Amino acid sequence: MSPNEQARWHAHMQTPVLYNHHAPIEVESQSIKHVDLNMITSTPRAAVNEERVLILTPLKDAAPYLNKYFDLLSELTYPHDLIDLAFLVSDSSDDTLAVLSSELDRVQKRTDKIPFHSALIVEKDFGAVGGVANVAERHAFAAQGPRRKAIARARNYLLYTALKPEHSWVYWRDVDIQDSPSKILEDFMDHNKDILVPSMSSSSHDLQARMWLNEQQIYGFIDTRTAATLRASVRIFHRDSTFSWEALTVSQLITIPGKNPKEP
Repeated sequence: MSPNEQARWHAHMQTPVLYNHHAPIEVESQSIKHVDLNMITSTPRAAVNEERVLILTPLKDAAPYLNKYFDLLSELTYPHDLIDLAFLVSDSSDDTLAVLSSELDRVQKRTDKIPFHSALIVEKDFGAVGGVANVAERHAFAAQGPRRKAIARARNYLLYTALKPEHSWVYWRDVDIQDSPSKILEDFMDHNKDILVPSMSSSSHDLQARMWLNEQQIYGFIDTRTAATLRASVRIFHRDSTFSWEALTVSQLITIPGKNPKEP
């Protein structure tokens, strides 16, 4: 059979072609890990969606405050099995680490619904031993540069060490809060914002940058633009109201960037 005859013979036939664009790749190396953040959401329906919350608290010479801190934390109404705790203990001259460990053990040994999903203690000293003795000097303008720099370093170390792919929310909470709403997490989540940073108030400290508000003082350390709003809002509360501005001030609820496709 000549080439021309062979070509005519096979002219009515087509060679089948198989395409496989999704042939699987098998990765056997144990050093390679895969994290899919597409399933992690941050929504106002956080509890229903079982969204995990990471509560972060930097500590320095905080032993006197820890008992009250955990009493308030235990009252949070957000499901505790969805909450992870992380603490950074740095440059402390008191018994902060021992008291923290004891209080955590007390809470986590309970047999009710109070124990949290997990707790992490991080130790990292930055060489800032001692510090300013009184509140007025600590908040003076001259002290803010070095103080804020040290605070930022501590927060960065704590966040980078404790944050896991499963966390939808980060909640920064100061250790010396004396009162706060038990639904503060749900209240913050209801705003459906990526970052929520309330302004700060106090009823006793004599600090610069304060503004008198009836018998309250509002400090514009973080966002002075909200002062007018706070002044207008507080008028709806009786002067003897137990509404806690301070709890909203020193607490920040942050949505993990890139994980929050907002709902319409």
